[in-house]
Amino acid sequence: MKKFFILIIIFLSTISKITADEIKRISVGNVDAKITIIAFESLTCSHCADFHKDVYPQLKKEYLDTGLAKIEFRHFPLDIAAFNASKVSQCKNDGDSSILNSLFSNQQKWVKGNSVEEANKNLQKFLVNEGFNVDFEKCIKNEEIEDFVLNDRIDGVKKYKVNATPTIIINNEKFEKSLNYKNLKKALEKLI
Repeated sequence: MKKFFILIIIFLSTISKITADEIKRISVGNVDAKITIIAFESLTCSHCADFHKDVYPQLKKEYLDTGLAKIEFRHFPLDIAAFNASKVSQCKNDGDSSILNSLFSNQQKWVKGNSVEEANKNLQKFLVNEGFNVDFEKCIKNEEIEDFVLNDRIDGVKKYKVNATPTIIINNEKFEKSLNYKNLKKALEKLI
């Protein structure tokens, strides 16, 4: 399964990229902010879920809601369950972070299963229970969204040398310190 996933990534790296006009990036904050934060994450990564639980609320309150910064969420799926969840989070193509945030906040409710089919059933059940109105099959079979998600991963590796999740990029510089709010705030304050 992992070999298949790697082959897909290699294949897609050779075809042209989908433009941002075609699929909207999931982002929060002032579009014209001086500070751009990029978060490369996998929806099945527990450290990414911790970031959304422990760091993101303060970041949103102090920097995103005040217009000082914006954050762009980039997909870096580490397995097929994360890959399908990324496609679903992107499926409405509205740039809204609601599904993404819910998937991270409730990760333990849907990240389970011994097969892709079982994981998909759990993901689909979770989305229905949370009231998200998405055509699950259409979302996970959408080739444009699939390419978009995989291209995020390819760009992360090529441009930023992403090798783990979460990886935070601030104004095109990789954040190398331990990812907690105190360290992130120090880095952001230097840019204001």
